[in-house]
Amino acid sequence: MSEALTLIAQISDLHIKANGRLSYKKVDTQAALLRVIDTLNRLTPRPDMVVITGDLVDFGNAEEYQTLRTALRRLQLPYMLMAGNHDDRQQLRAAFPDHHYLQRGETLNWQARVKGVQLLALDSSVPQQPWGYVDQAQLEWLEEQLAREPQLPTLVMLHHPPLVSGIGHMDKQPLRNPDALAAIIRQHPQVERVLSGHLHRSVQARFAGTLACVAPGVSHQVAFDLSENGPANFVLEPPGFLLHRWHPQQGMTTHQCAIGDYPGPWPFYDANGLID
Repeated sequence: MSEALTLIAQISDLHIKANGRLSYKKVDTQAALLRVIDTLNRLTPRPDMVVITGDLVDFGNAEEYQTLRTALRRLQLPYMLMAGNHDDRQQLRAAFPDHHYLQRGETLNWQARVKGVQLLALDSSVPQQPWGYVDQAQLEWLEEQLAREPQLPTLVMLHHPPLVSGIGHMDKQPLRNPDALAAIIRQHPQVERVLSGHLHRSVQARFAGTLACVAPGVSHQVAFDLSENGPANFVLEPPGFLLHRWHPQQGMTTHQCAIGDYPGPWPFYDANGLID
């Protein structure tokens, strides 16, 4: 792969349970994680980093995090973790003591540089609450990090999307202060994307002069229902992940990728031209 090219894979909302338990008595989230790991391991060219944007486990207990850690040993790529509203910061830290970026500060904010791209993770989780919030100290940290290298293409990441999806029951558990985040992002045009999870659907929206991208779930999806008072349902639609491709001359491109094995590939053309 060209040294100029940077590939960041984003997976989200694993909701791992321990001891083979099914989420909502229907969804084998551990098997789903192993499927996405196998898919990521087969990618060519290989991603430089995998970022997991929260809801790593379902109830935030030690057994779930150990199940997660065991499964992630199968991943042949470097990865970094973020917290979501289903996570417990202290249990997460205890399960991944070698992930030093998780061990600093009250909230799990971190910065990393992956080849030509900067990653800035904000911990939008609020203990015991489904909604998200980024406090003043975090916003000041973000401003400081962005001001340091104003020419460096950057992905800002948090679990809760700073947008309204139109899915009523999910919009009742939003990021509660998106305007404060937008005020900072708008001043820093090097922010190529604001990445989130939480919605269990692929959603995009303009935000603060850049593009907000929400990753689909790797197992179950939130049912697509834009009626004002639609029920809180999930569906077993095909799972997916996002792949963010940066090239200094070509910019940032985001691909939604399918998880699993599908028929093909087959050529469009043979020796005689287009195949009928």
